[in-house]
Amino acid sequence: MNPPDTHDIGGGWRELAEGLHGLRAEPPATLRPAVLERVGLADAYLTVDGPAGPLLVAFNGRGISATAPGSDEAAFAERFQARFRRPLRPADRPPARLVAQVRRLLDPDRRGTPPRYDLRGTSAFEQAVLAKAQEIPRGQVRPYAWVAGELGQPAAVRAVGAALGRNPIPVLIPCHRVVGSDGRLTGYAWGVGYKRALLAAEGADPEELERLGRRGTRFYGSDTTRIYCYPTCVHARRVTDRHLLRFGGVAEAAAAGYRPCRVCRPPALAR
Repeated sequence: MNPPDTHDIGGGWRELAEGLHGLRAEPPATLRPAVLERVGLADAYLTVDGPAGPLLVAFNGRGISATAPGSDEAAFAERFQARFRRPLRPADRPPARLVAQVRRLLDPDRRGTPPRYDLRGTSAFEQAVLAKAQEIPRGQVRPYAWVAGELGQPAAVRAVGAALGRNPIPVLIPCHRVVGSDGRLTGYAWGVGYKRALLAAEGADPEELERLGRRGTRFYGSDTTRIYCYPTCVHARRVTDRHLLRFGGVAEAAAAGYRPCRVCRPPALAR
């Protein structure tokens, strides 16, 4: 069952109060926090094994609301309350379905329904950016300009970076898979080292990505298909050295008679 809309919260509380009014026994101490969490007015959190160490995951009846690295639960609760203005406590019994969904996201061998996210406080543009980041496959990266172009706002590269920087649910919403146009692993709220660890855990090679950036290689092309891709695209990885070409930009690839991959969707030369 989906959680009630915020418009129904007041009526729900009135019904709850009327129901408790006639009880002689005191209600359980855990009732109020549990109800607040159910309707999204408070949150609980659990700890899971993440790809780069322990991962704290906050949630409520609307979905997962925040993540944080490490095991400093007190600091996580403090930062959470400062940002979202809601209380946060350890989960008594984390929902089994939610735990399974989180583990599926973190385990490449598992499949299943993704969890819901509570993205209140983010703008429509920010939500669109975060949704686009979720389209990037595990072990692959795309530049900020790719996200902006996919959203039909190619000039909004800085805005994309700002939106990813405000991602409340890093790792699960994989903003670490977005990099600079030159291949640099920049702009991660938890530090570049953590971003490198996440990408490496997913099968990417952060050092190679940065080497390609320094060499000015933006795309790989195959002389058998005449298609160019981002270097981490699954199709680019299948190209053998014998048939591999390296391009420094869209104009160079187009001049050589290559067309963009339909899977990783690099930009095409404007006509």
